[in-house]
Amino acid sequence: MAEKSLVLKLLLFLLLHFSSLALSEIIFEERFEDGWESHWVKSDWKRSQGKAGSFKHTPGKWSGDPDDKGIQTYPDARHFAISAKIPEFSNKDRTLVLQYSVKLEQDIECGGAYIKLHSGYVNQKKFGGDTPYSVMFGPDLCGTQTKKLHLILSYQGQNYPIKKDLQCETDKLTHFYTFILRPDATYSVLVDNRERESGSMYTDWDILPPRKIKDVYAKKPKDWDEREYIDDPNNVKPEGYDKIPAEIPDPKAKEPDNWDEDEDGMWKRPKIPNPAYKGPWKPKRIKNPNYKGKWKIPWIDNPEFEDDPDLYVLKPLQYVGIEVWQVKAGSVFDNILICDDPVYAKQVVEEIWAKNREAEKEAFEEAEKVRLAKEEEEARQAREEGERRRKERDRDRGHRDGERYRDKYRRRDRHDYHDEL
Repeated sequence: MAEKSLVLKLLLFLLLHFSSLALSEIIFEERFEDGWESHWVKSDWKRSQGKAGSFKHTPGKWSGDPDDKGIQTYPDARHFAISAKIPEFSNKDRTLVLQYSVKLEQDIECGGAYIKLHSGYVNQKKFGGDTPYSVMFGPDLCGTQTKKLHLILSYQGQNYPIKKDLQCETDKLTHFYTFILRPDATYSVLVDNRERESGSMYTDWDILPPRKIKDVYAKKPKDWDEREYIDDPNNVKPEGYDKIPAEIPDPKAKEPDNWDEDEDGMWKRPKIPNPAYKGPWKPKRIKNPNYKGKWKIPWIDNPEFEDDPDLYVLKPLQYVGIEVWQVKAGSVFDNILICDDPVYAKQVVEEIWAKNREAEKEAFEEAEKVRLAKEEEEARQAREEGERRRKERDRDRGHRDGERYRDKYRRRDRHDYHDEL
């Protein structure tokens, strides 16, 4: 019977598992395998000005799997814009999951590495920085100060950035960024499958007025007692306490044998601290039975708040795009996923990132060794070249000094000869 029960439980688990997978939907998934260019359109935005960059199909300089390629920005100091059409998707009453990976191989200095989701028609050949978007999500770095993880949502045609300060990864390895938006307007941000932030659109974006506001007209009640401790009313100062002196004459002191009252005056015992003196009297402190805590301004319903049950609903999504500016190019975008199943998104990260991260780290460390060795060799050659040029200058200077010396004495000899004549 126990074995039969175990089998039934296993069958039930598998049934529920595969039923949930069947109900979930993968809207768009791009691993950038061969043929990826057939459904991606490179924009001509900034091309006429010579400022448009491009993308190459590559795993990058180091990778956990050399066969796993993405698209990498190149060359430096360019605008990069590329987009793909996706099956139209509405997140009304559904969870939206946007996930992708990016590897910042370059010292990016200043530039973005985010992606966007677009609603409505997009002219993909003119897709650029002015193209309206519904979601913008991903890293943006500039100098040592800006290491932002953007999360911007569009509502009724206006863009609203998240109020929280989200930080992105800054190393040169692959990282997965995941944004989950649920029908209850709650969200989660994950980096490499670990939740980095969570909350609600109601509180973390300034889209709607807040539900509650502080009552600016509220005043603390007169009988509000904020004293956590009070003097013990039953603790009475002992009679005669104030008459106890702080110092007393030293009873052990003796008048010196050589003391002369005519010259030194009347001898008095020196004072010492009085062991009976306990300092100024203070009553004992006890918990205040009427303590109500620190008074705070109360919150009240905001009369300007008007709920929108569809706050989380984006206009139907139709495109996904990468549109960034980079001073130094070299970012590898990959593994773009748009779906309604956070569990599947998590499995993708486990399948790719968790499996390859150690191998990628080793490949990066080996590439760093090669790079450092090359830099050291170039520095050595530069030093040797500098030393060679210095010696040549010294030889030339010595030769010129010798010539000047010989010319000087030739002129002196001629002068002496003429004097003798």
